[in-house]
Amino acid sequence: MAAELERLRGIMAELRVKCPWDAEQTHRSLLNHLIEEACEVVDAVEAGDDDELVEELGDLLLQVYFHARIAEDEGRFTLDDVARGISDKLVRRHPHVFADEDVPADMWQSWEERKRAEKGRSSALEGIAESLSVLGRTHKVVSRTRTHGVPVDLPDDPVDEVTVGREIVALVSRAQAHGIDADAAARQALRELETTIRDAES
Repeated sequence: MAAELERLRGIMAELRVKCPWDAEQTHRSLLNHLIEEACEVVDAVEAGDDDELVEELGDLLLQVYFHARIAEDEGRFTLDDVARGISDKLVRRHPHVFADEDVPADMWQSWEERKRAEKGRSSALEGIAESLSVLGRTHKVVSRTRTHGVPVDLPDDPVDEVTVGREIVALVSRAQAHGIDADAAARQALRELETTIRDAES
């Protein structure tokens, strides 16, 4: 395995020198490729096709190597720095595995609390990617609000996955029928929720 990873690293280094297209790429120029490859991994997982998943994970891994190589060429950081950073983080945030601490009752909350302490964050909203889809960001905002114990009233009536999916699609359909941009409406509602959360934290 290590040999193949080193082979990929060598191939990427050679491409940056000998291929005109690869040589001119930047972190920013590769962003759409990174997003597309991540989405194709999702498609492969949902399709349940292992051959496709292997291929798409490879394409995503290439993006990691590509970005790390660009940074190394610019003297900023290396692939080893990337691997060291994530390894150190995993060890720090799993003391029940790598130290003598007890297994936390709520694994997700424990992870969030350790992350919050490490980064010195004062708000549940800090560190949530702005580039997430509105649905993805809403999920993250709600999850963070609950794990951080922010006193905001959030619906929690029982519901199943099939119902959630159908009701979201039905709501978007109703919005379209009446000339409403569902995405824009959701973004506005999310901004209002974020304001409520910040007010509750202050």
